[in-house]
Amino acid sequence: MRVVDGVLADRDEKMPDKDKAQSSSVIIGMARIIGLNFTANLQLIAMHKIGICTDHGGFDMKTSLKSWLEGQGYEVVDYGAYEMDPKDDFPDFVIPLARAQSAGEIDRGICICGSGVGACIAANKVRNVRACMVMDTYSAAQGVEHDDMNVICLGGRIIGIALAQELVKAFLGAEYAGLERQRRRMGKVAALEK
Repeated sequence: MRVVDGVLADRDEKMPDKDKAQSSSVIIGMARIIGLNFTANLQLIAMHKIGICTDHGGFDMKTSLKSWLEGQGYEVVDYGAYEMDPKDDFPDFVIPLARAQSAGEIDRGICICGSGVGACIAANKVRNVRACMVMDTYSAAQGVEHDDMNVICLGGRIIGIALAQELVKAFLGAEYAGLERQRRRMGKVAALEK
């Protein structure tokens, strides 16, 4: 583990994910014992692979977020759009990202369109994807912690880049609690996909 730009980063790619999570928990626990206080800017990165996509409505936001995420140490998989085209369609980018999320090829996904609504509707059509349009940090974290949200949808014409970064930071920094009641509820939702 090392700190990069205020972020704990695990760079041992040969270490199994289970061991990374355990070593991360140990480091955080030890830091708390000796009195270190982690701030909201300090997030744990265990080699998360993040998918990102947009249509023309969020092209500038995607470009900025992608660069910012890479600077934070994340591996970012770009599902397009790769150039600004006012005639493109969000499903052409959202569906490949959602399918990658469903197949476990990425850890989390970020979908952007003009409002975030269309991207959210499209992403949720893919089995095992739990996408939400989010505009506040509480929901960005709580959606993961309680509802196992794995894709966040943002409106490129609705919010600015500073808020988008805070939302993504909360989303990526949260972990599913997996309490019995949450598993029961999410099981009922998953049953709808069969």
